[in-house]
Amino acid sequence: MNEPHINRRVFLLATAATGAGLAVGTGASPASAAAVPGGFPDYTYRRTLLEPSKLKYNPTGEIIFPCIRGTAGRVASPLGKYYLYYAPHDAPGGICLAYGDSLEGPFTEYPTNPLVKNVWSPHYSVSHVSSPHVLWNEDVKEMWLYFHGENTTTRLARSKDGITFTYDKVVLSSSMMPAGTTETSYARVFQHDLPTRNARYVMLFMLNNTTNHRDICWGWSPDGRSWTFDQTPLVRHSDVGAVNIGGPHLLTRNGSAYVVYNSDKESGGNLLITEVGNDFGRRDHLGLFHDSLSGAPDNGRSAAPSFGTEGGVPYMVYEAGERLAGAIAVARG
Repeated sequence: MNEPHINRRVFLLATAATGAGLAVGTGASPASAAAVPGGFPDYTYRRTLLEPSKLKYNPTGEIIFPCIRGTAGRVASPLGKYYLYYAPHDAPGGICLAYGDSLEGPFTEYPTNPLVKNVWSPHYSVSHVSSPHVLWNEDVKEMWLYFHGENTTTRLARSKDGITFTYDKVVLSSSMMPAGTTETSYARVFQHDLPTRNARYVMLFMLNNTTNHRDICWGWSPDGRSWTFDQTPLVRHSDVGAVNIGGPHLLTRNGSAYVVYNSDKESGGNLLITEVGNDFGRRDHLGLFHDSLSGAPDNGRSAAPSFGTEGGVPYMVYEAGERLAGAIAVARG
């Protein structure tokens, strides 16, 4: 495995940027004008898609962790071309859905949210469920929902239509990680072949421990249900000069794989990027991926990105604003 490497030029932009983002109707800041590592698009805010105050299901006044999925060729008679999953975090949480025909919106709230609640007898009864990530599982032609509740446990539910889910099993818990682990949550799962590990899927997730510094960890699986987890972090907070990192997403480009993740607002509130390589053997920390807007809706924090393409145009749907006080927004590359 290669030794960790930080692109200092780009990393300094990430650590120095404290919200000098691209404002709507203005030119780019020096940070946002820099080339994005890996040749990825420079995403620019377009509009806010969901605000808690405008939602019928709004138990806590906050929503987090968007996941955007196309329905074409996957769901019979879908409500829209795109399904946008999200959730409140604080108790009781609840896995929610909005639907629309464009990645730039508008999106309509599903009228009987939440799809999944914090009590699902006889499988569990917890304080909250949150952080929905839906994978289109091509192998079985189903939407697979990964979500946490409590913060120590990630679960799997499965659906043919992306709305009605059947409970499957626990796929990750803090007991599967080193002693002292206190949280294993905010998981996203991707189809990514790792032949040397007999794996077809990878999971990225956030781990916290008794030091109260959050890192990005990972695991691999032949079927998306039974997992093996690396016992050392994929990206440590200290690797990138942050107090906490989370919200990881896997991207592939030009024959390599990258992990995009957010730093906490104390550490800049931006999205950072690390190249891990197709075999997850690299650890090249490349620095700034997306500079959060200093003004609304980001207010110095962008997090938990989900990516899609419409008509050849790349989009990023993300959590915009201070944690537990934000909205869901979309940016275009």
